[in-house]
Amino acid sequence: MTRAPALPDLESLQALVAVAETGSLTAARTRLGISQQAVSLRVRGLEQSIGMPLLVRSTRGSALTPAGELAVEWAVTLLAAAEAFSAAVGTLQHDRQREFRIAASLTVAEHLIPHWLSLWHLGPATPDVQLTAVNSGAVIDLVRRGEADLGFIETPDLPADLSTAVVGQDQLIVVTAPAHPWSGREDVTAAELASTKLLWREEGSGTRRALERALRDAGIESVAPPAAVIPSALGIRTTAAAGYAPAVLSALAVRDDVRAGRLARIRFDGLDLRRPLTAIWTGEPTIDVTRLLQIVADEHSGAVQP
Repeated sequence: MTRAPALPDLESLQALVAVAETGSLTAARTRLGISQQAVSLRVRGLEQSIGMPLLVRSTRGSALTPAGELAVEWAVTLLAAAEAFSAAVGTLQHDRQREFRIAASLTVAEHLIPHWLSLWHLGPATPDVQLTAVNSGAVIDLVRRGEADLGFIETPDLPADLSTAVVGQDQLIVVTAPAHPWSGREDVTAAELASTKLLWREEGSGTRRALERALRDAGIESVAPPAAVIPSALGIRTTAAAGYAPAVLSALAVRDDVRAGRLARIRFDGLDLRRPLTAIWTGEPTIDVTRLLQIVADEHSGAVQP
């Protein structure tokens, strides 16, 4: 019974192909970054494994024998397959170790993303998520700089240089302490709101930009200076409930306070305080971006429209 020859190692095949393509052991040594002796030993080991000479060596260089030409042809195919296998394994390892970086404005981060991520982690092979909660302006900056793979913003001013998809709508509402003079009134006007010192979010906040645009769309250009600028919904809710000044916040952020009677919702006509919730990213959406956007679309009425 004839014993099958041992399988050649890839380094020996690389050495043979390098000699065939460069024409000499010396040139092959330079390409592979090893000594000429190591190249020679690898080729000789391959010849012993196959049982026939593959190179004709001379002072003018090295030429392939007929068997060597066949061996090189087969080796090129095998080495290409090995490189493809190595690349596939590398991709698999990267997918297991990769992070999915999400940046979200505070309302989305606090009230919507926790549920979305609970559904996200039900899927197979999900990467670890790194969530950054900042205002909408900062989210846009992070996505632009490539420091976030996907962003969620609340501002109506959408960045023209990024890919966008509206994923839902949010309703801003006016709230006050229950003892405030506006509580119980139904004739508060947009002009009265604009002339009143309110608790405002900081510059770059989607809540602030949405309120400014709504007032401008209502024909109101002059706005009273802020009673205070507070960079968090929690701080504004607490300050408004203490009776310091009225505030405009997302209905998501004050829902429990209104239900519990800690804040009173002020209703009035003449001002559209709805705002889009928008996903942003750069270039073509990755698999992770597409999958999370689909989860969001399934959770809200209507499909996500890039």
